[in-house]
Amino acid sequence: MRLFVSIDLPEEFAAEVEAVQDEFADASGLSFTDPEQAHVTVKFLGDVTRGELPRVKNALRRAIEESGVEPFEATYEGLGVFPGLGYIQVLWLGVGAGSDEMTSLHEAVEREVTRLGFDPEDHDFTPHVTLARMEHAGGKELVQENVEELAPTVGTTDVTEIRLTESVLTDDGPEYSTVESFALGDGE
Repeated sequence: MRLFVSIDLPEEFAAEVEAVQDEFADASGLSFTDPEQAHVTVKFLGDVTRGELPRVKNALRRAIEESGVEPFEATYEGLGVFPGLGYIQVLWLGVGAGSDEMTSLHEAVEREVTRLGFDPEDHDFTPHVTLARMEHAGGKELVQENVEELAPTVGTTDVTEIRLTESVLTDDGPEYSTVESFALGDGE
């Protein structure tokens, strides 16, 4: 199973995410993500065997407890790119309010799963929702211009859980399904 830990955006945000993506529709070279599957990746785990699942689930429960993060409000807003405007690989929607809580969750999950032998991240964590990947630089100038000029707000929602999510790669792109949800705070 190809797994990652996520904070999913509510389904009702899909139209707003798509509207932001539409601002970049004329930028050649972008491959857009499915707005109905919009999420923040807290930690990518990669291939996990069914036998490892109980240990991973226990690690996520410990991480939530260790983080001390209770349910919180998150605002999805602003734009950015990785690694930078000079060379763009990923176009993303940012997180305003709630960014600190997501970072705390990431750090706790990172500690717990690396103890199980998963690879540590090789870059700083920036809470974000991937909008598109840049496959070639044909539309780079439009992307640069829009990222610098636009400041969209998709919405604010309550974050009450993290999810262990399976990613199945298909010809039409990845399909995600929830393996298990883990409530924040005391409400397991």
